[in-house]
Amino acid sequence: MPESALPKTYNFAATEQRLYQWWERNEFFKPTNDPNQPGLNPAVKPFVISIPPPNVTGELHLGHAMFVAMEDLMIRYHRMKGTPTLWVPGSDHAGIATQLQVERSLMREGLTREQIGREEFVRRAWEWKEKYGGIIFQQIRRLGASCDWERTRFTLDEGLSHAVREAFVSLYEKGLIYRGPRLINWSPGLRTAVSDLEVEYSEEPGTLYYFKYMLADGSDEYIPVATVRPETILGDTAVAVHPEDERYQKYIGQKVLVPVLGREIFVIADEYVDREFGTGALKITPGHDPNDYRIGLAHGLEIISVLDEAARINQNGGIYAGMDRFECRKKLWKDMRAAGLVIKEESYMLNVPRSQRGGEIIEPLLSTQWFVRIQPLAEAALEAVRDGRVQIVPERFTKVYYNWLENIQDWCISRQLWWGHRIPVWYCDDCGEMTVSREDVNACAHCSSAHIHQDPDVLDTWFSSGLWPFSTLGWPENTPDLKYFYPTSVLETGYDILFFWVARMIMLGLEFTGQAPFHTVYLHGLIRDEHGQKMSKSKGNVIDPLEVMNELGTDALRFTLLVGSTPGNDMNLSVKKVEANRNFANKVWNAGRFVIGALDQAPSSPKAGAQWTLADSWVWARLRSLTREVERLFAGYQYGEAGRQIYEFFWSEFADWYLEIAKLQLMEGGDRAYYTASTLVRVLDTCLRLLHPFTPFVTEELWQHLKRACQAHPADFAPKGGWEEALIAAHWPKVQDDEGWEVQKIAGFTLVQDIVRAIRNLRAEKKVTPGKKISALLAADEKTALLRSQQTVITALAHLDAASFQVVDKLAEKPQNAASVVLAGVEIYLPLTGMVDVAMERTRLEKELQEALLQIGRLESLLGSPFAQKAPAAVVEKEKEKLADFYQTADKLKEQLKSLS
Repeated sequence: MPESALPKTYNFAATEQRLYQWWERNEFFKPTNDPNQPGLNPAVKPFVISIPPPNVTGELHLGHAMFVAMEDLMIRYHRMKGTPTLWVPGSDHAGIATQLQVERSLMREGLTREQIGREEFVRRAWEWKEKYGGIIFQQIRRLGASCDWERTRFTLDEGLSHAVREAFVSLYEKGLIYRGPRLINWSPGLRTAVSDLEVEYSEEPGTLYYFKYMLADGSDEYIPVATVRPETILGDTAVAVHPEDERYQKYIGQKVLVPVLGREIFVIADEYVDREFGTGALKITPGHDPNDYRIGLAHGLEIISVLDEAARINQNGGIYAGMDRFECRKKLWKDMRAAGLVIKEESYMLNVPRSQRGGEIIEPLLSTQWFVRIQPLAEAALEAVRDGRVQIVPERFTKVYYNWLENIQDWCISRQLWWGHRIPVWYCDDCGEMTVSREDVNACAHCSSAHIHQDPDVLDTWFSSGLWPFSTLGWPENTPDLKYFYPTSVLETGYDILFFWVARMIMLGLEFTGQAPFHTVYLHGLIRDEHGQKMSKSKGNVIDPLEVMNELGTDALRFTLLVGSTPGNDMNLSVKKVEANRNFANKVWNAGRFVIGALDQAPSSPKAGAQWTLADSWVWARLRSLTREVERLFAGYQYGEAGRQIYEFFWSEFADWYLEIAKLQLMEGGDRAYYTASTLVRVLDTCLRLLHPFTPFVTEELWQHLKRACQAHPADFAPKGGWEEALIAAHWPKVQDDEGWEVQKIAGFTLVQDIVRAIRNLRAEKKVTPGKKISALLAADEKTALLRSQQTVITALAHLDAASFQVVDKLAEKPQNAASVVLAGVEIYLPLTGMVDVAMERTRLEKELQEALLQIGRLESLLGSPFAQKAPAAVVEKEKEKLADFYQTADKLKEQLKSLS
């Protein structure tokens, strides 16, 4: 543990790893009241968080830093409150991301996954996971994450794989999982289906192509049609018009010819068609457009797919078979132009679907996939939020959640990948039946044939992630952990995965356990750069949290992220903000050094009962008020505001005011020094406890030094209940109600502060040399006794001359040649004689007045000229405001000159 001597500066580099290892070695991260240990009290409710599992491929970015800091704050707070606390760590196998990494590794060897085969590919993926998968955990540890690392889980480990099998088969048996053809989002590069949520739409300039759909009757008549994807013409199976569109009513039921291919298709009527868009006639390609797919099903149209898995034209494309989709677009349009079928081209802004993972253009493709029949699950998840079993913070995201679940589509859960949970379905080559099983099978369940093969697809990563809160605790087995720690307490994550993950966890948790997996969903925002721009490598504005921690310390980064955040709102981050909070960590350290040093000035015991000064009472009253406010803010998940208030109290009240007064009180020695040291210890101890969830390292290190210094002092100055072993396990400050004395003490000291500030401001205004002792006179009326009792404090903090500083009840006449200000009924006079050189002061004021009058003349002339009529109104108004300011300045300067005469 830390050395007993307190270094002059806080060395975070030498502290963080040492403290973290000490915490872990002493099992502070493990829950008290552990169900796997003797003596469990099941009546004591625990606080549990399941970590949002980072991708096993991941390296620490600010998004990780944000959720780790926020969750660790919640965990440390509840641990200090005495609640049995568990934070379950783990990582996600990240199907697509990991497969891409392994495939890139193979490419460097000149190999493909097809060449090495599935078994070898999966072996290499596990090898990759073992080599790189632990990096993210080491980086999360750097942030101070107090997870129970012995409970670490991985979405592909044996227990979770068992849970995934159970979930799949259970849903299948209930008729909630089915296999069938449907239009899905296809990633040609990844050669897999991707969910609607993994598709991002971007506005990009494109072309609207107008062409002729010739009637099949041999006449020269045609229906004009427009499309942004000419290559899909090859898959058209109808042309649709609005039933009430007079332009095209006569064509309904007739046939037209697919350009170049010459295939005959019908003209159909459907109210979906927008008569105002394009030509008012719509080509229908059910195999390549989700809206066309719905129309196709409604009208019983043939569904033709013209693209293969690599987005090349297949055999249905006739002479274009084998071409890339974009090559085909150019060639087909050229051939249509040659055939006289082109009408025109127009520039058009497109909403292009791109893969969130790889950025390539996604193709709607007809494919046989596995789906979850989501409606019954969505209804239950909606009800859980509506009836308050699950609360979403901030509340405004509740509407977003409702909207998504009320309009949800069946969930495509199959992925054409090799890395992941393989679908537990086997097909019989003899009888053609399917066997769905919780265990691997060797024979068909229907005909006992051994000629079976397993479905090659794997499950969507979000399927296993959706089971995370209970699968990590042992489900489907009724383990001691599951019985005690489930449901968990808070799910903390970014608002951007509310649908990907949060909604699915609620749906699956309710389905499989009958309980919502957590009572609160806390959503943090995204982290942007200091200008509010999204961080990206291409913009060069990415802040690497590891670099920041290496340079400025973990506590500084954590405090910046936590205090800068409000639920659900994005925050702007700059390294300057982190630097400012590094300075705060140093401020805390230096205050601690002062307090520990103050113990040397305190006698071993007092001679009489406590006589608290106004400053002692004020700082204690303010600290009690702060503790109440922090508790209220924590209860409302307003952690950022709580941290800001602790910061303000520590820096602007405790350090800036009380420490300065404590220096005076310590110099008095005796009982005054004893009780001052006692107050310093009490306040610092409480502040370190309040700050610990935000800045765990500097607070633990300093608290250990404080504890040892107090224990070495004959007086001890121990808190009630004594010193705990570690701050991480120390008691959270108890909320105490006001006792009645606080208001008067706070008001009295606030008046002292206001007077000191007013004198300091006058000194600055009059440009008095810093440190120069000056005279002062206060006429305080009914506050005279109070201010006389505080003369020593005011003298020291305002740099006054003690011999000439007076506090009187009333003044017979106001002093001449004095600067003055009236504050809360107290008149403050600072005689200018001796404070400043009157002649120099007069010269300075006259010079400033001359400059102000010159500006007044210039502006009056400008506003009296044609400028006032010709210039924009806003510009003229700005010049008028400047003139008014100079008038005010001139009047003040004249008054000050008058007081000097």
